[in-house]
Amino acid sequence: GYGSRPEAQRLIRSGRVEVAGEVVRDPARHAVAADVTLDGAALDHPGGVLVALHKPIGYVCSRAGEEGPTVYDLLPSAWERRSPRPEAVGRLDRDTSGLLLLTDDHELLHRLTSPRHHVPKTYRAGLARPITPEVVATFAAGELVLRGEDEPCRPVAVTVLDELHARVALTEGRYHQVRRMFAACGNHVESLHRTAVGECELADLAEGTWRDVPADEVRSAG
Repeated sequence: GYGSRPEAQRLIRSGRVEVAGEVVRDPARHAVAADVTLDGAALDHPGGVLVALHKPIGYVCSRAGEEGPTVYDLLPSAWERRSPRPEAVGRLDRDTSGLLLLTDDHELLHRLTSPRHHVPKTYRAGLARPITPEVVATFAAGELVLRGEDEPCRPVAVTVLDELHARVALTEGRYHQVRRMFAACGNHVESLHRTAVGECELADLAEGTWRDVPADEVRSAG
């Protein structure tokens, strides 16, 4: 996030960069990122970016910007100059709020999004009509086939919170899956809020803000 390669080389040659307290002017010098400082300040996330963001409704997870404000607008602008740039782990649509993970670790990104790993994602859904025991059983059976698809959804755990709200935990990432599953059962999702990805929880993170995530919070990605 500090500039292009030629710009970084100029910073080093100017004497503004130190490694373990020693001024280094050779751009070819090997160093551990955590030992590097620029103008006396430690580098920003030298070990890589892994953050949890509380996505507000109305924000999209693309960088195009044509559909409205993006989640990347809520992150430090310098991160757009990192190589690689942080990317969203999966997506939440414009009308869904809650926990969104972002990382520049592409191996971790793959593990968290790969269908092979079945990383659970937990949502709080608000429904237009009361949730029936039949719907709970249908979700749990693993036999519901969504419109336009051939393979049934994997079993989904539904915990009824009250007549119109439920906690939904699924291990797939199909397009608009929660909304489509309830629609297939004759109900409509009025609100959708993701509260957890694996063992990483949104908790009391304020809307529109982010926090660093320790690696052990996503160890369920296996």
